[in-house]
Amino acid sequence: MMPNRFPVLTASLLALALAACSREDTKAPTATQPTLDTITVGSGPAAREQQVEGALEAVNQATLSAQTSARIVALPVDVNDAVRAGQVVAQLRDTEQRSGLEQAESALRAAQARMVEADKSYQRIKEVYAKRLVAAAQMDSATAEHDAARAALAAAQAQRNRAAEQLAYTEVRAPFAGVVTSRPVQVGEAVMPGQALLVVQAPGAMRAVADLTQQLAEALRKTGKAAVLLPDGRRIEARQVTVFPNADPTTQTVRVRADLPAKLNSGIYPGMAAKLVFSVGESETLAIPLATLVQRGEITGVYIQDASHIAFRAVRTGRVLGDGRIEILAGLADGERVARDPKAAAAAVMPEGK
Repeated sequence: MMPNRFPVLTASLLALALAACSREDTKAPTATQPTLDTITVGSGPAAREQQVEGALEAVNQATLSAQTSARIVALPVDVNDAVRAGQVVAQLRDTEQRSGLEQAESALRAAQARMVEADKSYQRIKEVYAKRLVAAAQMDSATAEHDAARAALAAAQAQRNRAAEQLAYTEVRAPFAGVVTSRPVQVGEAVMPGQALLVVQAPGAMRAVADLTQQLAEALRKTGKAAVLLPDGRRIEARQVTVFPNADPTTQTVRVRADLPAKLNSGIYPGMAAKLVFSVGESETLAIPLATLVQRGEITGVYIQDASHIAFRAVRTGRVLGDGRIEILAGLADGERVARDPKAAAAAVMPEGK
């Protein structure tokens, strides 16, 4: 009987096919293997960072409230409208306030007239008293009347200033140039002092705010440095970090503000979620530059080179460090060489046209 050679032949063909696939997918021929620009992987001290959820807000933001009781007669701006500094953004009915100002001005004019009369009388009595022609009691009476008239004039002037201020409150003006982000009232509504009319925010200057535990706040207070992870993935170093000197008695948390640079690209707005990132110590970390990573579908990896070949290696990544590197949790070891330019490494593994 002839021996069955088909299993042996099948196994041999399968081994050859796997070897060919391996050479085609991961290796460049040793004879023509180029020398890539590589970096040697090594562990080193890196900042151990903490991320805390926060939100973005405008640095210059003002809630414009009514300062007098009146009815709204005009709202020349609405949400998303740009306003100039000093521009009238709400007009209140001013009939009562204007009438009060007229009354105050009339009272002021009367007080001024009484002051003129009292001053003349005082000067006459003073001259006569100097010649010892009137009693001291009469001089004292003239002095008292003069002082009373002066006090009445000052009170009338203060009342007039107050009435003028009440009239000025009927015109609500923007405190700075910005954009209207909220307008909870409508024309015709009667408003009371303290009621919110509009919210104006100045574009450009923004900051991230977050509430930290007391332990994290103390760690941040020591370094005074933090970064902000924006919703679009950008990491921005904070221009200034402010840790509040008190804790909220209800939540036992400390508020932190991180000011962002004055000029940022568009696409971020107040109210968006952001993360506050700051160092809480150091630890030994295996990290490589972000630019060396390659994305193949859902697989993240790097190209490594040794004495015999160039190969693609899948890795598991961790946190992004502040110096442009990323932590490697698995897939690489100390001493291995990683291609600095993954495009050049890919071209070496699979030359163009093959």
